[in-house]
Amino acid sequence: MTRPGNRIIQAKLVLLGDMGTGKTSLVLRFIKGQFFDNQEPTIGAAFFTQILSLAEATVKFDIWDTAGQERYHSLAPMYYRGAAAAIIMYDISSMDTFIRAKKWVQELQRQGNLNMVMALVANKSDLDSKREVQNEEGEQFAQENGMFFTETSAKTAYNINELFYEIAKRLARAHPPKPAGVNLNNETQSRTRKLFCCTG
Repeated sequence: MTRPGNRIIQAKLVLLGDMGTGKTSLVLRFIKGQFFDNQEPTIGAAFFTQILSLAEATVKFDIWDTAGQERYHSLAPMYYRGAAAAIIMYDISSMDTFIRAKKWVQELQRQGNLNMVMALVANKSDLDSKREVQNEEGEQFAQENGMFFTETSAKTAYNINELFYEIAKRLARAHPPKPAGVNLNNETQSRTRKLFCCTG
């Protein structure tokens, strides 16, 4: 729900990461509160919208959930171009997906929006017993690349809402409210102009 009188920020958010990291599951958990054990792989990209109301702003997310398969990689720039935020995901039980996530980050740094809010997300924290990527590795990489880091589980809903609220807060900080009030300089100039045109 939007709060009355609250400023509205429309933000394009893109999810990037290898196939099977849980991008679609993460979005569905956030938007619908649902989780499916056998989520079908995304073909091309899927589009979702969601509104988050903060004290300082209402953020309307346009969420692009991209396909993780290599054959769709060439389509990715179409989705991250102009994005205000990106979630780069990997699966904590797969080192390969972490290596791939690092490549996504490098690609965004080269070709994405310079002021993009980026989150490195280590998903499937419920698979801790099969963990291949330590929490510290993700945290360190995120820090070195000016991103924020969080571990999530789409299955248990761990940190899902917190992730999107943190992105929304950072977007609100990046778009400070325009100062309300009158610009006195312009008023003085127009008054002076009137005086000159009407004297004589």
